Amino acid sequence: MKKIENLLTIEELSNEQINHLIEKSIYFKNNKTIIPKLKKDIFIANLFFENSTRTHKSFEVAEKMLGFKSIEFQTETSSIQKGETLYDTVLTLGSINISGLVIRHPDKEYYKELLQSKNIKSKIINAGDGVGEHPTQSLLDLMTIYENFKTFKEIKVAICGDLKHSRVAHSNMKILKRLGAKVYFAGPKEWFENNYNDYGEYKTIDEIINKVDVLMLLRVQNERHTDRLNNSINYLEEFGLNISRYNRLKEGSIIMHPCPVNRNVEIESSLIESEKSKLLEQMTNGLYMRIAILYELFKDEF
Repeated sequence: MKKIENLLTIEELSNEQINHLIEKSIYFKNNKTIIPKLKKDIFIANLFFENSTRTHKSFEVAEKMLGFKSIEFQTETSSIQKGETLYDTVLTLGSINISGLVIRHPDKEYYKELLQSKNIKSKIINAGDGVGEHPTQSLLDLMTIYENFKTFKEIKVAICGDLKHSRVAHSNMKILKRLGAKVYFAGPKEWFENNYNDYGEYKTIDEIINKVDVLMLLRVQNERHTDRLNNSINYLEEFGLNISRYNRLKEGSIIMHPCPVNRNVEIESSLIESEKSKLLEQMTNGLYMRIAILYELFKDEF
């Protein structure tokens, strides 16, 4: 299997690499007491230019569990405030012996400029690029689906909600189709773009609620919207998972959401910890998938 050097998009990973990461993350989850430790000091920095709880903190915990020296980067007290570019920030951190960078940035494909430089040698993990992709979230979602179904072949997955602005949707639609799942889209039609037809089929949530194995809800990302839905629309009743729809889900199906949740918008609050909900499991899986990713990127140092 080809070594993973950076993790920038989900598409760059082969099926073999994805399956290996899933197997490794499940192994670490089931064998917490034998997670490996680095043989020497390696510094890694977390650069989050957008807010985050789950991704940011699970990376931080994963780094500590593996023995990395984790450097917290505060954008509000850095030279970013003086006009320093992301490129120059990354160049600086590499020059002071920081070997890995976990970066979330509002610019789509911010990493392309960084990869063009022969002077940037730090490994880069994309923790989200604007409305582009979120490969580590996609991998933990795949881990969660695999744990529950032991396959992706012919699994019916509905990705529902803010399709246009969700990097989770953009990553998952591509890889799920490649792995053999049947993908559907639901939500406001104005957030469905024509190129999504390459990956799945648009339906209303009520057309597919009793057919899907995985109902993957998406947060309404109001901070990214230039266009807003009609204020008179009750999103939960029109597009979300309420109790009535929950009761129509088929036996053995699961509910997913990348979080944070807008309670009583994408999902009725009482359903967040329901029997079919895997939201907490996704958060736990995020830790072990990120342990697996860091381990694979720095494998030679363990």
